[in-house]
Amino acid sequence: MTIPKFREVVWKHYKEHGRHSLPWRTTHDPYRILVSEVMLQQTQIERVLSYYREWIKAYPTVKKLADAPLADVLTHWQGLGYNRRAKMLHDAAKAVVRDHKGRMIKKSTVVKMPVTVEKLESLPGVGHYTARAVAAFAYNQDVVFIETNIRTAVTHHFFKDKEGVADAEIFKVLERALSKGSAREWYAALMDYGAHLKRSGVRINNKSKTYAKQSTFAGSGREVRGAIVRELTTKPATLVRVLKLFDTDRAPQIHIQLEKLLNEGIIEKLGRLYRLPI
Repeated sequence: MTIPKFREVVWKHYKEHGRHSLPWRTTHDPYRILVSEVMLQQTQIERVLSYYREWIKAYPTVKKLADAPLADVLTHWQGLGYNRRAKMLHDAAKAVVRDHKGRMIKKSTVVKMPVTVEKLESLPGVGHYTARAVAAFAYNQDVVFIETNIRTAVTHHFFKDKEGVADAEIFKVLERALSKGSAREWYAALMDYGAHLKRSGVRINNKSKTYAKQSTFAGSGREVRGAIVRELTTKPATLVRVLKLFDTDRAPQIHIQLEKLLNEGIIEKLGRLYRLPI
């Protein structure tokens, strides 16, 4: 597969089958694109769509999110899993409001999202991939990044017969394939094409050095964490009530996850009660 041929295949698929109407593809708002990128981590688009729309209704701007109580934010997030992502978004919004204020308009301060990759990466919880995805989709910057669908597309066409493919090798292909000045559309096309390959039965990411099979949800700490936070969205709870969420043999696991959630600031303890932060 040559680079020009690869581009041709990707663009052809996008022209004929691209998901052009996804709400985060019809905006250049970096805040809304950040929300979509965080929601889409380890979560299918079909599940994210309704959550994204409801989130934007509740928190249409980065300042609205920053000003909201974490308890409300976590409640809106319920059902998406990985509650630390909601906490990260909330912390990132607060950092933007604190550090990236712009000019005054009608006695209100305009809050501006960071523009450079470096400043995006300085936000809490925003790593290498997310910063570059926002830079590409919001600002059309010619950056290079990898996610699972991109990895599938490149590996399928350039490393199908190789084991232990390093991301550095994939980066080299992406640097050559990037359509300069069209990063926004190119990455949308590339992700859609990779997703199409997966739906067609291509399962090739296990050839990557970074591949790690996700652990089973049932019986996991993730299951316990989600149940605790979900319970606390209704009202504060004592340890006795939290322990009743699962069979008694999982009590040690519950204690471990309670401690982790407290340390991460996702929940807090007031006297005998666990609750979501106000």
